[in-house]
Amino acid sequence: MDLLTVNNVTVDGIDVFYREAGAHDAPVLLLLHGFPSSSFMFRHLIPLLAITYRVIAPDFPAFGFTNVPAALQYKYTFENLANTTGLFLDTLGIDRFAMYIFDYGAPVGLRLALDRPESVSAIITQNGNAYVEGLGPQFWAPIMKYWESGSEADREALLPAVSFNGTKSRYVDGSPHPDKIEPETYNLDQALLDRPGNKDIQLDLFYDYRTNVELYPKFQEYFRNSSVPVLAIWGKNDVSFIPPGAEAYRRDVKHFELHFLDAGHFALETNEVLFAKRIDQFLKKCT
Repeated sequence: MDLLTVNNVTVDGIDVFYREAGAHDAPVLLLLHGFPSSSFMFRHLIPLLAITYRVIAPDFPAFGFTNVPAALQYKYTFENLANTTGLFLDTLGIDRFAMYIFDYGAPVGLRLALDRPESVSAIITQNGNAYVEGLGPQFWAPIMKYWESGSEADREALLPAVSFNGTKSRYVDGSPHPDKIEPETYNLDQALLDRPGNKDIQLDLFYDYRTNVELYPKFQEYFRNSSVPVLAIWGKNDVSFIPPGAEAYRRDVKHFELHFLDAGHFALETNEVLFAKRIDQFLKKCT
């Protein structure tokens, strides 16, 4: 097994940071993080999976350590996050992969799948939503209000979601043992959110998430037409993406496996060994 490395590659003017481990001739597993995290969330999972797979985890623009020069005037939309991720894969010469999608990683990954369905061998979704019934009202109601109004007041009402308390709560709420979650997770996320201009970018992405919901029917059509196998490992106590969103995959996915965990949004935290076992068993069976 090749040891875990941290790397940078220039993609259309963007300095994309990514973590990688595993043999270069092994099957590729692409790990796509969510809000407000980065590839750091996979720090313990990558070495476990790299025994068998070439594991690659990039940071999206505006997250982690990927750097977007201001001169590019990059527009932070999910369409562009997906385009940048696709160019990243092209730069590395990767044209076939399984992918782990979580939170924002779900619409990014599924947009990729729409563009290159032949490239995706399997999907692992960890609280990665593709159905309206998965949108938990507690988290999404104020964001949907902003979608409808576009007002500055409704935008500012979302600022608690990018505050330290909001970030920490996404890690610890719903966890049966929040004291076991490493504090560097939410502290690192918040330090990066606090960079000049970043909170406005995050609010822009909250507003743009509505375009993902508009694509949900296309994602579902992709599941039906591609017969891509899907493994769902879902924190059942997540208030952002609730259990009905996991169950809904059954309607469209022919080869589907679902496991609920007593966990919150960041269900991977403290459960990395279980995740690695489930993922390896699934991929060996389905790919």
